[in-house]
Amino acid sequence: MSPTLRNRLIGLLIAALVFLVDQGFKGWVVKDLKLREVGLIELLPFFDLRWTQNFGVSLGLFTAGSTEGRWALVAMTAAIALFVFIWMMRERKMADIAALSLVLGGAAGNIRDRYLFGYVIDYADLHFGNFRPFLIFNIADAAITIGVLIILARSLFSREKPDSAVETAPES
Repeated sequence: MSPTLRNRLIGLLIAALVFLVDQGFKGWVVKDLKLREVGLIELLPFFDLRWTQNFGVSLGLFTAGSTEGRWALVAMTAAIALFVFIWMMRERKMADIAALSLVLGGAAGNIRDRYLFGYVIDYADLHFGNFRPFLIFNIADAAITIGVLIILARSLFSREKPDSAVETAPES
């Protein structure tokens, strides 16, 4: 097996694990902790579990106010996930594949929620007193954010020279 194929398979495994952990945790907070009924579980002075139904996408944008809007968001996010999958399958470096797999696994988890319920289940409430630096989120959102940050950091800070670009000092 080539290293590139191995990296891509590992990427698919990472995406599957993100999806399974996200869905498992959502199932746990809904079924076992009854978060939907309770509404709020205070865990730490800076972290609570708070039931939230997110009818939009990133940062609550593009809220689906109708059945048509819901399915439009499912289709749009599925198309983006397909793009990320194709991008991931074209990459060779493990760091790029891993970052894209985090995005793909998180997207799949949120797409499944929207498909089944019409909204994404969010529950993680990180706060400092009344200051909330983040919206309420879930594991899928965290994976997507981390993956995007890795992609951005790698694109900003890794400046690779093409193999054919060999610089030589000008002759004087």
